[in-house]
Amino acid sequence: MNFILFDDSRENLLPLTFTRPVAEVRIGILTIKEKWDRYLGSSCSWLTEDYLSAKYPTEFTIDTDNVWINGSVCPNEKLAEEVMKLQAGQELLAGEVLIARNTGDEKKIDPSSGKSEKFESHANALRITQPWDIFSKNGEELGRDFSLLTKGRNSHALSSSNQVIGVENIFVEEGAKVECAILNASTGPIYIGKDAEIMEGSIVRGPFALCEHSALKLGAKIYGPTTVGPHSKVGGEVNNSVIFGYSNKAHDGFLGNSVIGEWCNIGADSNNSNLKNNYAEVKLWSYGKGKFLGTGLVFCGLIMADHSKCGINTMFNTGTVVGVNANIFGSGFPRNFIPDFSWGGAAGFTTYKLEDAYEVASKVFERRSKAFDDIEKAILAKVFELSSKYRK
Repeated sequence: MNFILFDDSRENLLPLTFTRPVAEVRIGILTIKEKWDRYLGSSCSWLTEDYLSAKYPTEFTIDTDNVWINGSVCPNEKLAEEVMKLQAGQELLAGEVLIARNTGDEKKIDPSSGKSEKFESHANALRITQPWDIFSKNGEELGRDFSLLTKGRNSHALSSSNQVIGVENIFVEEGAKVECAILNASTGPIYIGKDAEIMEGSIVRGPFALCEHSALKLGAKIYGPTTVGPHSKVGGEVNNSVIFGYSNKAHDGFLGNSVIGEWCNIGADSNNSNLKNNYAEVKLWSYGKGKFLGTGLVFCGLIMADHSKCGINTMFNTGTVVGVNANIFGSGFPRNFIPDFSWGGAAGFTTYKLEDAYEVASKVFERRSKAFDDIEKAILAKVFELSSKYRK
């Protein structure tokens, strides 16, 4: 079988999905694609927007069955079994939601077209349809990913310099360093990835994942369920948040009930509010609906898309959405929807010029030994075009 992950709920997940397919969202420890790869024992490809396809191509086959899978659905063992049992001309549903379809060896680009024999899924799989799902459902996925990654394996030993509760729920990968930290895994598992580091004085309350080559800075305070993706640095106080990867919140300041994309930087002593003074439901800007949408949550903080930055002492109001490649600075609270490629703060915004964005991104990529190439430039250029209406 050849497996292809198609986008679903993409507009609702903007701005996080301006720069990635839905299946590249990180929740738990892994991205949704990484989860499917492991459960299926195969490398999935993507069906996404044309401007993303150079980086995330679709791979068709003509000699095996092509199975299309909903990229907003997080797999579990039962669901993977159901998908792999699908024969050509069969599809798997959860109510009215298409989970997967086997189109045989036909090169069908639209997985929602055509008629198929229908089967109802009994896997009770988790689905991501809104940005706040990522942090609010992170605990469930973190526990499932922890079991998936550690099953049948032995953890590397922790140093005796640490204070540990629930050591049986802690897994340390090769090359990770943890010294003089307090780790409490009685409230949920703690996963420490390859070559990651938890520095002295850090306090971690699970569930928590620190992915490969990432670091908790001196004295960090982490409340789960929280995920720090690969190649990131985190300090200060963090509660129930997900950082996709390649991003820094390296200094003091609070981040709570939030999602931070890749290539972001949060300045020293920056804070976000995650609770309104009147304890009312938090509303969040929805690109898909073109208006502020009720989240059903009392705790909801900051959604920040890729390549965005904020200066020192930035203050974000409850339920703030920051688009791709924004640069926020200055005193006071900026508005709670900051469009893509915005430059400024509470005093007002101008447009962040595309060439200036390229220059900064190139430097940031170089610091992680990566190349900011023409494919990355083309993606940012298209996002700049698509988001222009929000900067008026």
